[in-house]
Amino acid sequence: MSSSKRQSIVPRVQSGPKAPVNFSSSITIADSALLAGNHTINISSETVIHPRAKLDSSNGRITIGRRCIVHERTSIGATSADPTPSESRDGVVVSDYVTIEVGVVLESGGTMIGEGCMVGVGCRVGKGARLGKHCTLTPHSVIKPWEIVPDFTVVYSNGTRRTDKRGVTDLKNKAQARQIEVLRRLIPSNPAKFQ
Repeated sequence: MSSSKRQSIVPRVQSGPKAPVNFSSSITIADSALLAGNHTINISSETVIHPRAKLDSSNGRITIGRRCIVHERTSIGATSADPTPSESRDGVVVSDYVTIEVGVVLESGGTMIGEGCMVGVGCRVGKGARLGKHCTLTPHSVIKPWEIVPDFTVVYSNGTRRTDKRGVTDLKNKAQARQIEVLRRLIPSNPAKFQ
């Protein structure tokens, strides 16, 4: 290859300030995840952060619980268009055993995702919204700012809702733990890059 046709590959540079982090030693975080902001990002044990997931603590602290899975192209801590001021110093709190699928946006401002929730592909959760335990948001569902979703609620993208009465929370948690074990072998992890 001639030198005129060679292109230099520029390493990807993180935009914004480097976020202060507090990681468990057992997390799996891809080298290409993006962490930015000036508030602390806490990630608990056995959580998996996929490549190109973005955690932005510019608008408040981000806390992710234990055994969570955050898929690629998610945006946790996104700025909200809602002008209502937030009284919470927490940007986003994600409880234990939560799965956040591809392309999800969780707005910052006291947003809470309850234990065992499944947030489907392309969902948007508004600032200050609170999802109860074991809720399921089907793909492309929208939760408005400050909305409260009760425990075990299934939210469909067309706005309809129902209560999940299957009683499979223990099975879901066991399946989540098995999936994390597989992902830990598949995703090269580099937590030292972010500390």
